[in-house]
Amino acid sequence: MNIKQNLAGDVMVLNLSGKIMGGPDHEKFQNEIKTLIADGHVDILLNMSKVNWVNSTGLGILVSAFHTLKKNGGQLKICEVSDRIDNILNVTQLKLVFETFESCDEAMASFESD
Repeated sequence: MNIKQNLAGDVMVLNLSGKIMGGPDHEKFQNEIKTLIADGHVDILLNMSKVNWVNSTGLGILVSAFHTLKKNGGQLKICEVSDRIDNILNVTQLKLVFETFESCDEAMASFESD
């Protein structure tokens, strides 16, 4: 998994690419989230347009980040998921946990209205 940061107003956009599968990804992503919180960034948008696979461990990483941000008064939202990953989120019922958006613009607007 690769992570590129892009600050848009008060929201940190994390552009993820590759596969989210646990192992070294877990530590990398957790450290990224902890660093962002320490720097005062608690509203995070994950752009998953370039993520081609998520396994169960990868989903756990996302859920863990969601709860960590929520505890710190922030939010985690997801945009631009592929049909395959959208289907995984539906089957696992994580669509009930995560707010997902078709476009990043839509997701950004939702932060402003919260």
